[in-house]
Amino acid sequence: MAIMITDECINCGACEPECPNTAIYEGAMEWTWGGGTSLTEVEIDGGDVIPGDAPQEPISEEYYYIVSDKCTECMGFHEEPQCAAVCPVDCCVDDPDYRETEEELLAKKDWLHQAS
Repeated sequence: MAIMITDECINCGACEPECPNTAIYEGAMEWTWGGGTSLTEVEIDGGDVIPGDAPQEPISEEYYYIVSDKCTECMGFHEEPQCAAVCPVDCCVDDPDYRETEEELLAKKDWLHQAS
């Protein structure tokens, strides 16, 4: 599963630099698929292909947020999710809406960080 940030977030920003996939963004900030990954383009739902640097709508306007489709729970990088390890208020928790196996998370990591 992916990690999510709850509304108990105090917006300290400790989590953001810890993410190896650049899946964490400050509230109201646009995000990109390519940021922190090797993706130059992505096929999205419906079959459309968008550039990796195309800005995407923020998921939260108030709090730091995690893009679930970029979150690998730090699999392949660290033993545990680094955002949760550094969060001073324990608001980086498992997201029950995104359940993935270890194999799926590692495949996502490989997709995000494809060798050029």
